[in-house]
Amino acid sequence: MFTISNGIILKGQDLVPAKENIVVDDGRIIEMGKDVLEGKTIDVDGAVVCPSFINGHIHIGDSIIKDEGYGLSLSEMVKPPNGVKHKALANADDDELISAMSDSMWDMVYSGTTHFIDYREGGIKGVRLLRKASEGIPIKPIILGRDDSFYGEDPDLKQVRTAVRRLLKVADGIAPSGFGEITEDVARLIVEECSKHNKISSIHVAESESNQTESIEKSGRSEIEKGVLNGFDQLVHLTNPKNNDLELVSNSGSNAVVCPRANATLNVGVCRLNDMLNLGMKPLLGTDNVMLNSPNMLRELEFTLKLMSVYYKDYIVPSKLLQMATTNICSHDVNNIVQKTAINEGNCAEFVIFKSFSKNPYLNICNRSETKNILYIINKKCIV
Repeated sequence: MFTISNGIILKGQDLVPAKENIVVDDGRIIEMGKDVLEGKTIDVDGAVVCPSFINGHIHIGDSIIKDEGYGLSLSEMVKPPNGVKHKALANADDDELISAMSDSMWDMVYSGTTHFIDYREGGIKGVRLLRKASEGIPIKPIILGRDDSFYGEDPDLKQVRTAVRRLLKVADGIAPSGFGEITEDVARLIVEECSKHNKISSIHVAESESNQTESIEKSGRSEIEKGVLNGFDQLVHLTNPKNNDLELVSNSGSNAVVCPRANATLNVGVCRLNDMLNLGMKPLLGTDNVMLNSPNMLRELEFTLKLMSVYYKDYIVPSKLLQMATTNICSHDVNNIVQKTAINEGNCAEFVIFKSFSKNPYLNICNRSETKNILYIINKKCIV
């Protein structure tokens, strides 16, 4: 048992600041208050206590090819099966891949991340390699798998269903690349099987303008519309919405994930974050491909904070931005797989303690903090 004392706590899903102490016992927050003190006391002297980060979208297998292919198009870089990353993954040695993924996970831990949602290539073997790479690291990977049988204009649906069912025995869900690579029959099958097994279904949508144009020309519907109508739990990117795409998502049960730095690196556009927030959406924030970006959520937060100011010529609300990296997952914990919690009594103790630089606790984290400014990372029973 220990007490974090004298900190500014960002409490609950809305991250409301309060000057309180936190008592932790056996990995859970058992009491909070101004005067509570039990067990060992850790005096953080006015530091900011924030829920630990969840990286809402990442391709951690790309850790083996950092910065390769810079300047190529989106398709040349990441479109399966012949993108730069897919060729590299196909030729990678297992030990090399495990080592590179482990290094990236430690990078995430030291920068305050305790959970991440990964789009994992390589079928069942790919999922198992990531599980092995995460052993002994205080981080929780939520692994969404895929299989090569998903792709093509005329896939064998029996083969696809078998592949999905086998994957779901080892993965937390299924995540095909996008509607440019799969048919809607495959999409419906994936969603159906994931729902049946209480697992996550996710897909990239509207990452580029060309993706959207091609989808509308072929089917009369945007990729975002297809994602919603086919019932995917999680839609990633939404960078180039058309017409009422965002309203459609906001009225559905689908969860949005945005990756501003990756979109910028690939020259595909700026996600409409302020518009999403104005519609009442609660998106997640992700760093996307490790080949493009470091998996550091602090860098993603600062970049997003300033990019939105330039794009909209208006400010994004800092507390809403920080929620995208922390407690928004609590609002729609997809199929209860992620199990990420806010700082409340009874919840798991998963939070990061940042050195204080300013009177605004949200900007203290989003605008000022670096990895070196993290004093403690509390992850259930682990203190880093």
